Amino acid sequence: MAYATRTAASMSHPDRWLAVARIVVGLYFAKAVITKLGIVMVGGVVPLPGASARWISTMPKIVSKQAEGNPILFYKHFLENTVLTHPETFAQLTAIGETITGIGLTLGLLTGVASLAGLVLATNYGLATQWMSPGQQGFHLVLVTLMICFFGARAGRTWGLDARLWTARPGSFLARRPFS
Repeated sequence: MAYATRTAASMSHPDRWLAVARIVVGLYFAKAVITKLGIVMVGGVVPLPGASARWISTMPKIVSKQAEGNPILFYKHFLENTVLTHPETFAQLTAIGETITGIGLTLGLLTGVASLAGLVLATNYGLATQWMSPGQQGFHLVLVTLMICFFGARAGRTWGLDARLWTARPGSFLARRPFS
């Protein structure tokens, strides 16, 4: 009887569940720190993070497989005539993009920037691999959706460093903003 009189059930702490999803997705991307990132000497003097030699040599092989049967002609053309003709540039972009996405989402640090970087990566990876298997389609669709949700919900404010960065102080710009 008591069960029948209950009103709609509410989810307990949705912001925390979104933070869990953000952290898990962030850790997935953060693996690039180990698998794709290395230290590059700029001008032979300045050490900076960049794509590892292993990733620079592996990435074109992966992209060639993704391009060979891709039915999306404009994207196949992009992979073959842009990405594969500039493999080092795109290896750098993917390694650094995945690192930014992974660290940002895991720590909840500049989550908007991290989720936009992740959105660009997930969209491109999805276009490259969607023809290979139905699992690829679903995986990248979920990643794209999560990146949009992380961005829209400001997911880094729960269990993330964005809470400290964007806390409104009396009289600050953030305290006067018209949105919450």
